[in-house]
Amino acid sequence: MTNSTDLFASASLGPLALPNRLVMAPLTRNRAEADGTPTPLMATYYAQRASAGLIIAEAATPNAVGQTYPNITAVHSARHVAGWRQVTDAVRRAGGRMFLQLQHGSRVGHPATSGLTPVAPSPVPLPETIFTPEGHRPSVVPREMTGEDIRATVSDFARAARNALDAGFEGVEVHSANGHLLHQFLAANTNRRTDGYGGSLAGRLRFTVEVTEAVAAEIGAERVGLRVSPGNTVNGIAEGETEEIYPALAERLGGFGLAYLHLVYADPHAPVFRSIRAGWPGVLIANPVLGGTPSADSVRRASERLLEAGADLIALGRPFLANPDLVRRLRLGAPLNPVRDRYLMYVGGATGYTDYPALPEGTAQPSSSSSDALDGPRVA
Repeated sequence: MTNSTDLFASASLGPLALPNRLVMAPLTRNRAEADGTPTPLMATYYAQRASAGLIIAEAATPNAVGQTYPNITAVHSARHVAGWRQVTDAVRRAGGRMFLQLQHGSRVGHPATSGLTPVAPSPVPLPETIFTPEGHRPSVVPREMTGEDIRATVSDFARAARNALDAGFEGVEVHSANGHLLHQFLAANTNRRTDGYGGSLAGRLRFTVEVTEAVAAEIGAERVGLRVSPGNTVNGIAEGETEEIYPALAERLGGFGLAYLHLVYADPHAPVFRSIRAGWPGVLIANPVLGGTPSADSVRRASERLLEAGADLIALGRPFLANPDLVRRLRLGAPLNPVRDRYLMYVGGATGYTDYPALPEGTAQPSSSSSDALDGPRVA
């Protein structure tokens, strides 16, 4: 990819031509059916945001034991595939392109939600409560994965990737971030294994490498991305050796020909960012750190700093959540809708999901009205 600091310049991603460099990051919204099947409301939500250069759909589990919270999506049954097909068809009709994130929650799960005891690299429980259909419950001690569990899970990821393409996605993102299963294998405090999947740095990298390799072998490396979150402590993670883990992972996977590496909470001044960029030969998607309630100008500035530092594409989460026409708003410098956190997760329904307003047709310059004034009935 030719580097550019223009957010609105076209770009290529494997076989895809992207109309701009803005990526909608995966955002769990809990609007699926109880069994993980996507709903027609989700098709509306994603189609509203089809002006993004690429949409990475929210995390979908590759097997039943990988479920995190109630009403999250899955992609391990024919019914799931059919539900996702409604979503991808709607986005394609609106001119968009989609990848699907594959995520196994591991210890970030509960029998009250999945009906199964979570599995993990080691029997180390989540150090906090977890939301279930019965409300917040204490976490449970996960069962340590056997060698057979590991092999089966690798196969589940590959099968889920094939299902995603059957559902109409252009590719998949393997989730190795934010304290879920693959990240737990990388982190010292959650991986206490003494076999070939733990101990040394190479051992802790092994599971992420094997999952990514299996997925790439199944659908083609040019349709596979990997998401990582160096130093992120969410879900009780304490990695240790952060500045060694991720450059080594980038080097280990650099020859696979993957579509991209996706870096969460990217700081262009951090040594780990510079090391990853220097060692990663392909497309780098970077997710900027945005504090408070960002404006269009602050989002653009943060995004352009990452492009100047070597990122190729910029992933934005909450700005896309609250602004279905985010690309247009950033072009114009128009006010952004604030996120209504009350409706972010667990509540279901259209409120705070598909009812965020777009700018009125004909808007050609920044509005003098406040962003709060825009957070009313949908006008487009």
